[in-house]
Amino acid sequence: MALNEILSLSPVASFQSVGDGAVVLLADSGQLYSCNDTSEAFLRHVDGKRSLSEIVDLLAAEYEVDRNVLEGDMAELAESLKQEGVVVSKA
Repeated sequence: MALNEILSLSPVASFQSVGDGAVVLLADSGQLYSCNDTSEAFLRHVDGKRSLSEIVDLLAAEYEVDRNVLEGDMAELAESLKQEGVVVSKA
């Protein structure tokens, strides 16, 4: 996934933080996903205004991890979430 892509939750997805993670429900299929801390932190910043690069910057500052490593991991996560229909993107 390109770093300049703007990410938003899919129109059929609802996201809720719970305890040590989060859940995502896809209304069209009824599919329910449980998210770990990493996915929850990522999805918290997906707002339809920020690019993947901007989300990576926020997470790098929040967790004090190497940006280059985080960039690869978050691009992979974003692509997976996009394929599952949880997030959508526009360049």
